[in-house]
Amino acid sequence: MAPIHDVQIHGHCDDRFAAVRDAFERNFTDRDELGAAVTVLVDGAPVADLWGGWADAARTRPWERDTVVNVWSTTKGPTALCAHVLADRGLLDLDAPVADYWPEFAAAGKESVRIRHLLSHRAGLAGLRAPHTLEELYDWDLTTSRLAATEPWWEPGTRSGYHAITYGFLVGEVVRRITGLLPGEFLRQEITGPLDLDFAIGLPEKEAGRVAELVQARPAGGDPAAAFAAMGPLAVASLANPPSGARAANTDAWRAAEIPAANGHGTARAVAALYAVITGRGSHDGHRILSEEAAERVREGQGPCRDLVLGDGFAHETEIALGVWLSGENGSYGPNPRAVGHDGAGGSCGLADPEAGVSLGYVMNRMGLRLADDPRKMALIEAVYASL
Repeated sequence: MAPIHDVQIHGHCDDRFAAVRDAFERNFTDRDELGAAVTVLVDGAPVADLWGGWADAARTRPWERDTVVNVWSTTKGPTALCAHVLADRGLLDLDAPVADYWPEFAAAGKESVRIRHLLSHRAGLAGLRAPHTLEELYDWDLTTSRLAATEPWWEPGTRSGYHAITYGFLVGEVVRRITGLLPGEFLRQEITGPLDLDFAIGLPEKEAGRVAELVQARPAGGDPAAAFAAMGPLAVASLANPPSGARAANTDAWRAAEIPAANGHGTARAVAALYAVITGRGSHDGHRILSEEAAERVREGQGPCRDLVLGDGFAHETEIALGVWLSGENGSYGPNPRAVGHDGAGGSCGLADPEAGVSLGYVMNRMGLRLADDPRKMALIEAVYASL
């Protein structure tokens, strides 16, 4: 362990990847980290597994090896894996209409929306049009029935628009219609259970004692409500209907709910292993989760565009594959444009690069202001690739 101001860094890091440890330390000294963990796998083996800082804002609970935290949209990658497992088994056709599995979904002109549109944020259902409260969000049947009845914001299949919260209900309801299981339970039975991973959609009550408290960032000199007021109606529907954030995510109600786009709780070690299923071309730690063909399909780009929800936040086009984002020319997941990953609001990240054999999980509790490419995450990724 090494003291960094009042922070101790724990874990191990291969000498070759000392730059990763340095970047992790600098996140505390230079980038206002509170508590965090990072795990890097190369060809499935850990080369860095580090944690440090504090699990609460008051700095009374150290971040431990088994501390878990809500990782927001980093959850979307594991949720997408559930759909890919079903497709790999011949139970789900990615080119079939959603209504083949969920008949009520055909309402309001959505009869031609396909499964791949759900996976790639092209379904036109980035958010509900009518106000939807947090209490209503925690009601699975109510939320999915409202999505089934809602008309698209744009012509499905033509453009991506980030489905920040609705993604998990859309993909998850298809999983439920096929298997009878909510996606959290399917994930446990078919992926995290066999791999023995410390990751769950929601948080079992018995694990409450080891969950990190999220700390919300505030816009410099401004009120968060003012930032929402400045967004267009589509962005508000996707990102703020209902409003969430650290205050909501720290409650028992949020943790107990099934929100497969946003309330996965886990360790960096578990996040790295989940994305390693893609890196390992369907296999990790001796367990085959997907066929090689199915694992490659996860990275199938659906066409670059300026995202209809996030477009103003990026100076470039982005491309979403079937459940994850391609690194692309901006290098969000390293220099390989075909590497993939997913960020969570505030900074967390899962990364998979089959060509380099790299998988990464980064989790933290002090939320940054960016929806993607947080400076702490980018510093860690740069250090990984500089060490290869």
